[in-house]
Amino acid sequence: MSKNDTKIKRVRHRSTLPRKKKVAAYARVSTGKEAMLHSLSAQVSYYSNLIQNKRGWLYMGVYVDEAMTGTSKERPSFLKMMNDARAGKLDMIITKSISRFARNTVTLLETIRELKALNVDVYFEEQRIHSLSADGELVLTFLASYAQEESRSASENLKWSIRNRFKKGLAWNTYVYGY
Repeated sequence: MSKNDTKIKRVRHRSTLPRKKKVAAYARVSTGKEAMLHSLSAQVSYYSNLIQNKRGWLYMGVYVDEAMTGTSKERPSFLKMMNDARAGKLDMIITKSISRFARNTVTLLETIRELKALNVDVYFEEQRIHSLSADGELVLTFLASYAQEESRSASENLKWSIRNRFKKGLAWNTYVYGY
């Protein structure tokens, strides 16, 4: 190289565009009745559109469990969602409400804490709570306890109604099976 030659260094540029947030939704109905399945279909459509149309979000799908109880941890799509979160495929999960996510306080808190450790936020739309917010876990604890008690109370009311109908000699449901 001569004195007049200029050496040009190659500069590597990092993209200044922020990484898109990987967002999914979780929807669940606890009964297979037609009205509930319509509600589930509406939830799936709503969340699909919401996520796909939000700038900076990458649509990762909607996890759906039909006719599963919120008190059960054995929900196939819920378990798949958790595995995807563990694999780093999710940054945020949106769900309608605490009672759609889980009605058992212990299960909810264990799940939220695991997701928090993975830096995955859960947004409960009805309550407008982000699990990663400063007071998220505290508020979720109170509301989850309320949802759990609501579930227990509904179950007790149903059992009472069935026992009462039996005492009166009535069938507990309106569906007749057999001949």
